Amino acid sequence: MRLIVQKYGGTSVGTPERICNVARRILETQRKGCRVVAVISAMAGVTDQLVKLAKAVSPQPTERELDILLATGEGAASALTAMAVNALGGTAISVTGAQAGILTDHHHTKARIANISPKQIHEMLSEDYIVIVAGFQGQTPEGDMTTLGRGGSDLTAIALAGALNADACQIFTDVDGVFTCDPRVVLDAKKVSEIAYDEMLEMAGSGAKVMQSRAVEFAKKFGVEFEVRSTFTKRRGTITKEETPSMEDVVVRGISLDRHQAKLSIAGVRDEPGMAARIFSNIAAAHIIVDMIVQNASISGTTDVSFTIHEDELENARTILMPVIGQIGAKRLNTIAGVAKLSVVGIGMRSHSGVAARMFECMGKSGINIQLVSTSEIKIAVIIDEKDAERAAQLIHAEFGLARLLASPSATRPLA
Repeated sequence: MRLIVQKYGGTSVGTPERICNVARRILETQRKGCRVVAVISAMAGVTDQLVKLAKAVSPQPTERELDILLATGEGAASALTAMAVNALGGTAISVTGAQAGILTDHHHTKARIANISPKQIHEMLSEDYIVIVAGFQGQTPEGDMTTLGRGGSDLTAIALAGALNADACQIFTDVDGVFTCDPRVVLDAKKVSEIAYDEMLEMAGSGAKVMQSRAVEFAKKFGVEFEVRSTFTKRRGTITKEETPSMEDVVVRGISLDRHQAKLSIAGVRDEPGMAARIFSNIAAAHIIVDMIVQNASISGTTDVSFTIHEDELENARTILMPVIGQIGAKRLNTIAGVAKLSVVGIGMRSHSGVAARMFECMGKSGINIQLVSTSEIKIAVIIDEKDAERAAQLIHAEFGLARLLASPSATRPLA
């Protein structure tokens, strides 16, 4: 009997009616002769409400207590889903991340999975239960509750699929799959039928909100093939898998936008060994995630170092770096919020030249200024003003021929 792991996002279980719809879908899967493990996110908006409540009683809530609070969102949604399945004549049981055997490190609010021992899930499946797992959570070896960061239910599903050696992993969300660009930005964006792990990882890390990047990284590491598809239709979605030779025929697979970024530039850094380490070790100690890093060529023994972070971390980063500037003898720290990262992704770039030239020429003709550039063998990313982000995406999408005639609104637009 096939084992299917399904994950349902917050919009999929956002109302009692939608929870019942998910329960019917789970039962349909079981009645096709499959064993089912369903990973459930908190109902849409609940996590934000819980964060707001925490800050109402404590300006800086302790991360341990915050994890205990936030995990209740997934716990409630998974219990409600199990109730709905049982009400429809099925036999379901809900479990927490800890009961599912998910062991993590001690880094509260952004914990990493250290090990999974799904013995209890195997026992429940052998008794013909549909197992409903609360996503986004695990526990430390000492038994403390932890959460896996925003989008952590994706990671729960992928990790469980790998640990259980599942036959399929399906990520149900409010869009039909992975598109060549956000359909809300480019109305004639095209759904991609399949995408390589590396492409999906680059797109997820560049602002595409379909999957958590850590979940994609885990899937690649352990070879977990998964499908992203809509909860609200029966249409096939996008398969993420190991790359095949034919995939390189597509030069550009997609375009992603990451808004709400901030750029920091340290001017006049001495071009000596250890300078970069002193800058970024302080940032790392505060658990601030750095994205793009660009260092200029040395002139007269000094250089400029620029990097990007999420704009929510800007004040914290500025506070940390100001003393460092003096310690390393740099001239000044320049910061700017309101920028966005636009990324063009495709494994075909490995074997095709001229992508960067076309991209830069397209933006230059349209008067869009590029502030930073970063590349990998399958990605070109630029930092631009956030006000130009959508127009740039539309222009580049058309430049690389990713657009198609819109057959019907439902074909590309996100479903409510």
